[in-house]
Amino acid sequence: MSSPQPAPAVPPGAVPSTAAPAAPAPAGAPTEDLLLPPKGGRHPSDGPGGDRPRAGRRPGAGAWQELRSRPLVIACTAVLLLMALMAALPDPFVALLTDDTGRCELADSRVGPSPGHPFGFDLQGCDYLAQVVRGSRPSLVIGLSVTAGALAVAVLLGLLAGYCGGWVDGLVCRLTDVFFGLPFVLGATVVLVAFPDHGLGAMTLVLVALGWTTMARVMRAQVIGVRDADFVQAARSTGAGPLRLMGRHLLPNAVTPVVVVAMLNVGNVISGEATLDFLGVGLQYPALSWGLQLNAAQAYFLDFPHLLVFPALFLSATVLSFILLGDAVRDAYDPKLR
Repeated sequence: MSSPQPAPAVPPGAVPSTAAPAAPAPAGAPTEDLLLPPKGGRHPSDGPGGDRPRAGRRPGAGAWQELRSRPLVIACTAVLLLMALMAALPDPFVALLTDDTGRCELADSRVGPSPGHPFGFDLQGCDYLAQVVRGSRPSLVIGLSVTAGALAVAVLLGLLAGYCGGWVDGLVCRLTDVFFGLPFVLGATVVLVAFPDHGLGAMTLVLVALGWTTMARVMRAQVIGVRDADFVQAARSTGAGPLRLMGRHLLPNAVTPVVVVAMLNVGNVISGEATLDFLGVGLQYPALSWGLQLNAAQAYFLDFPHLLVFPALFLSATVLSFILLGDAVRDAYDPKLR
């Protein structure tokens, strides 16, 4: 029989502890040191900015928060909202900004800016600010409509090519190569010259037919990258069919880069539409658009620069806002591209 061990000496002034000694932690169990943050004050699970990921947080929440904190994004969004309101409700803007009576007097033709008419008058003697405001609608309608139509075509063809592969992928790739061989402005010019009686709808269809190729290739590459992922294989093993796999699993995980490219494409479409109007193969008078105003002003730029400057400023501000906003969205959703 072993003799009892003597109790450890208690230092003078210390209160002896009556608590039982802690049991040793089982093998493999996390110790308290691993649960405590390191000396720098950050937990091992903290993100790059020191923010610990929250349970149930949406994947795009961080990108949305980053976008809202950028002054450039706020400024571009404000410009685009102003242009959209101006295109949708031109009359209140005209009544607020100028003394337009709705009549055109040839005696006022090409008169420069004045206090009651900040942009002066155009060739027909119409208030130029009112004309520039009303000319925003065709440009924005064509830009947004063409981008939406081209995005729908690109998502459908890219999804089919990336998922099916084989002859479907080959057919879509060869069709994309054919349309890539047609320059955007030159191809649209050839088609529109062949059909001179065209309007807003015809221009939209022509530009959609020529503007889907880049987005289709991006969509195809994204689908190929995720079609063999574990969650897709798990859904396929449970009996999910092709339509369910493409609609519920592949499309939501592959469409974000394509939407970013589409946002960048809006500005290109608006500038392309203005270029076609400027060349005389786009919209025709009596329609109003920034491109038509630039076309009419090119012969009078040296003597009456206001005819060219004001629609060019509106066009440049709109296109630049779309491009900068698209760049910001791309950087927010894919930081590797910064």
